[in-house]
Amino acid sequence: MKILNFYVVKSFISTFLMALGILSFGMAGARLMKVFQYISSGVPAENAFLFLLYVLPVVFSFTIPWAALVSVMLVFGRLSADNEITAMRACGVSILQITAPIIVLAFLFSVTCLYLNMELSNNYLGKARALVRNVIIDQPMSIFEPGIPVKYADLNIYIGAKEGNVIRDIQVYRMGKKGKWEQDVTAHTGKVEVDRAKQILHVILHDATIATHEGKENVVTTTGKQLVFSINYGDNYNKRKLLERDKFLPSLELLARIGIEKQLGRDTTKQEVQFNSRIALALSPIAFLLLGLPLAIRTSRRETSVGLFLSVLLAGIYFGIIMLAEVLDEKNSLYPQYIIWIAPVLYQIFGAVYLFKLARR
Repeated sequence: MKILNFYVVKSFISTFLMALGILSFGMAGARLMKVFQYISSGVPAENAFLFLLYVLPVVFSFTIPWAALVSVMLVFGRLSADNEITAMRACGVSILQITAPIIVLAFLFSVTCLYLNMELSNNYLGKARALVRNVIIDQPMSIFEPGIPVKYADLNIYIGAKEGNVIRDIQVYRMGKKGKWEQDVTAHTGKVEVDRAKQILHVILHDATIATHEGKENVVTTTGKQLVFSINYGDNYNKRKLLERDKFLPSLELLARIGIEKQLGRDTTKQEVQFNSRIALALSPIAFLLLGLPLAIRTSRRETSVGLFLSVLLAGIYFGIIMLAEVLDEKNSLYPQYIIWIAPVLYQIFGAVYLFKLARR
């Protein structure tokens, strides 16, 4: 029996580690590109990679349960297709005995995810946010990225390229009070001067062309040898709200905020949604295992494409319902804090019933 359990666990762990690496790299890919952008903008490499390190707990909180589901679907689908499970049962080994080590692993994964979601993820997400803000303060030129708009007050600034403090192919849109375009300023070259003492950027445009919108059809075009826009980047990026956003709070502080809000007679739906989503995500390894095990055994397919498709489908539905509840966190009439539990409850109930039925055959 120990040999069989070791064989199953070995196959599961090797597949899990491979799936975890691929999924984590895929989910961290966009943030990795952000790191390279920071480095190319002059940000020290250690700060850029520290940002990536801070977001890894959030990535792992999703990829650990997903990798466990992929492993279950692939390993047990192959064992069933090769009739190895049938042979084990013919020798008197039950389904529950075969899957017992995997259930223990799923419990350990859930404990790990609970720690990540309740303590690490949100705390380090807040640190990543603070790190970005400090990078902007220390390296104000990193505000400008070719092709990415810089928004400040009523200005939208685009640049085509930058070399040191020289910027090229600049276009500035000035928006009115109603969000409508009022001015369009273009310049081939310009430069950025930094007043670090006052934390102000002066964007100086050379030979700028200014198109001013007056009325529905009138556009007045003028030119200027030099035009200056000032951005108070210190004021813009150093603002701190009196209350930290719920998603950045450790769980104990979030619970304390819920208690205070209830005492004041305020609606706590948003905070409850945030707290419940953390627990629901932590329970996902157990939910995926209970539903994935019997499903993989019943499908009995060696092809990895089938297992991958089912794992993506199941994980997508589970995570999708949680994200839907978070989107609806301001609609307290729909009780989004309870919508979160639709997927965890259904997955675990149907999975447990399905697994026990399969074990009795």
